Amino acid sequence: SIIQTENVLLQIKNTDPNLAWLVGYFETAILRSIWYPVAVATNSYFCKQNILHFLKESGTPENIDFALHDFGARGVSSFESAGIGGSAHMVNFKGSDTITGALFAKKYYGADMAAFSIPASEHSTMTSWGKDGEFQAYENMVQSYGDGTFACVIDSYDTLNAIDLWGKLFDKVKKLGGKVVLRPDSGNPVTMASECIEKMMSLAGYSINQKGYKILPDHIRLIYGDGINPQSIEDILNELKFRKISSDNIVFGMGGALLQHLNRDTLRFAMKVNAVSSDGIKWRDVYKDPVTDPKKRSKSGRLALIKENDLYKTIRFDELNGRQNWLTKVFKDGEILRKFSFDDIRARAKEYD
Repeated sequence: SIIQTENVLLQIKNTDPNLAWLVGYFETAILRSIWYPVAVATNSYFCKQNILHFLKESGTPENIDFALHDFGARGVSSFESAGIGGSAHMVNFKGSDTITGALFAKKYYGADMAAFSIPASEHSTMTSWGKDGEFQAYENMVQSYGDGTFACVIDSYDTLNAIDLWGKLFDKVKKLGGKVVLRPDSGNPVTMASECIEKMMSLAGYSINQKGYKILPDHIRLIYGDGINPQSIEDILNELKFRKISSDNIVFGMGGALLQHLNRDTLRFAMKVNAVSSDGIKWRDVYKDPVTDPKKRSKSGRLALIKENDLYKTIRFDELNGRQNWLTKVFKDGEILRKFSFDDIRARAKEYD
């Protein structure tokens, strides 16, 4: 769900008087399994809302599911990080090269297939042909994948010259019924993305959509995946808008900035003891309140989460007064009480688009 920061997301209550220490024991394991996917999903979500804004203004909002592709598997700290972070991104988008994320979504949330990808070249498969064989490398991609959607990296030597070479192959892709997505991978993202699209338009032509923006023929598109982060996405799309180029022409790939450039302080996550009881009936508030940093005061007492005017708010449990507590039991004494499907989670997130 989309929940404002500074709210309680879960509570752990001990049910065995002989194991009072368990609630503290769980902090490390549970906190790291929550702050990271929440931070990734939040990062991905706000990228989605930004891209969606431009698509509504200059393009086709229905294309949003594949507008941001996960390139982050190689840039995270572990296989497990790729699975957790990759599946968190899939809450918002359906394009990913992080296979582990799809496996985690299937294993833990029953997703049939949470994300998809396309055949795509990398620098090794292009440079292996040598500089003199660059055109033949591109021609081979068309012969191998030209009847479907495929991507090809174009900056192994000279990006703009590579587009000239592809200009000789665009018609062949069109005749085969496929779509080629060219991928520049170096240079200033803002200027390079717009210059590449304009170069492609000069060779293949363009039309004006119903919103008054230029759009490439359906069999040609661009993906930018170098130096992509939430700010550069906005900068690129603003530059395209300035040049009257539709945001339909471009999709993005994000790696480190999507899955790795985050930490526990990104959204200020913390878990602290809130209340203690010696008899299970009377509860005493517990909290920290350092004079050196008032912002670090922790929440005290047994807590509940309510909704007011569609916004979540944390209150004391004893102040519920019949209102719905959005914190519900999920696990008790070895039994999982509630399970959520990946489709359920996606649907809840999509309500806020």
